[in-house]
Amino acid sequence: MASPAVDDYLKTIYHHTEWQDARITPSQLAAELGLAPSSVTEMVQKLAAQGLVTHRPYGPIALTDAGRLRAATIIRRHRLIETWLVGEYGYAWDEVHDEAEVLEHVVSDRLLEAIDERLGRPRFDPHGDAIPDAAGTVHREPFVLLAEAPAGHAGRVLRVSDRDPGLLRAVESAGVVVGTDVTVTDAGLDGIALPDGAAGAIWLSA
Repeated sequence: MASPAVDDYLKTIYHHTEWQDARITPSQLAAELGLAPSSVTEMVQKLAAQGLVTHRPYGPIALTDAGRLRAATIIRRHRLIETWLVGEYGYAWDEVHDEAEVLEHVVSDRLLEAIDERLGRPRFDPHGDAIPDAAGTVHREPFVLLAEAPAGHAGRVLRVSDRDPGLLRAVESAGVVVGTDVTVTDAGLDGIALPDGAAGAIWLSA
């Protein structure tokens, strides 16, 4: 079942629990992929038969060890390509996702290794998402969503979601930079006027 479609399912399941703990449901997976629930149910059954996910009818979906490794492998490709496009070709961080979606399926392992070496083995992509290593291992420190952080919390910007390119551009224009130290205020972040929706798209160190 080696196919971009299978990889997209596994990536979406992986992403869902990357920055929170609740497992994805079939209806959420269908919404994320923009597919009919019946199509998703059929594919999830196939993935379960292949030992890539665990699932009971109407219950949440979880990756098996094999499924997580495969998802981490394709996510590693995606995030290394995003980092490469920003660092080597001057892409903005809101422009790289769609390009990486295409290239992740066609870049050879040899070229990917060369990209990784040239970039200095980066651990994070431009948005702050962790890049799995070649073994699928991810190194990430404890985090908190800005919307859930109390006023006075001091931390470092770990990640800005790339789900909404428009919001990503607005967050960048406001002056939010991954890796900078900030303090949470009642209005958002110290000295930064955040756009609507930003509190649900920014993660800080806990």
